[in-house]
Amino acid sequence: MNLIILALIIFCIATLMTMTGRGGGNFYVLALVLSGLSMHQSASTGQFILFVSSISATLIFGRGRKVEWKLVLIIGSLTALSAFFGGFFAQYFSGRILKFVFSFFLLIASLLMLRPVKERKIFVKKKFGILNIKSNGNEYEIDLKFALPLIVATGFGAGMVGVSGGSFLVPLMVLACGVPMDLAVGTSTTMVAATALMGFIGHVVTGDFIPKTAIVLAVAAATGGFIGGSFALKTKPKMLKLLFGLTTLAAAVVMVFHAIISK
Repeated sequence: MNLIILALIIFCIATLMTMTGRGGGNFYVLALVLSGLSMHQSASTGQFILFVSSISATLIFGRGRKVEWKLVLIIGSLTALSAFFGGFFAQYFSGRILKFVFSFFLLIASLLMLRPVKERKIFVKKKFGILNIKSNGNEYEIDLKFALPLIVATGFGAGMVGVSGGSFLVPLMVLACGVPMDLAVGTSTTMVAATALMGFIGHVVTGDFIPKTAIVLAVAAATGGFIGGSFALKTKPKMLKLLFGLTTLAAAVVMVFHAIISK
């Protein structure tokens, strides 16, 4: 695939995906795989451009006060650490297996996006295993026995196959922590940046990275992330969830087909 055409595709993905806090790592990897890169090269390159686009969008969300920094520190650090190990251990799995794993993540993400997410009020109580957090005048609670395994699994899986994990982080914050949707989108984008960086480092250690291609695509992704973040401040992301759920489901089908026909 022509690099300019691929850059335009990456730009469109970055613009749309940052509007919902998902990052778009799954679509980046899909586009890269279909362009001819190996699964391992696609995962490492996808993590790099995902990091750049997320940082670009974070600047916009931070300025608009849509980031809960305490949640970023707690949830984001655990996810990022898990992503590093996921990226490192990806070398022990074949590209074909990673494609099937990737399609499974896409399927789960599509179901989460298609399911209506209702914000709930949090009544903070001090209980064993419940972490109470105050941030920007808001109060949240995290059920550690439920959230910790999901956070670690999200980070590890995201790092291994080169996805953002945002498809899981947004529902986690809204459903398990009671974070309003607009804040969840901005906070998730910041976490995605940390997860992508650690996952990328894990892949680079194994040598699966093409700098020349990645830098060109990263510029396109950064521009898309900036524009997408700006749109998100003016748009309700709930209206886009159905569209993204359907497109993610379609991407899962395409990836399964690609895994079946690949050697």
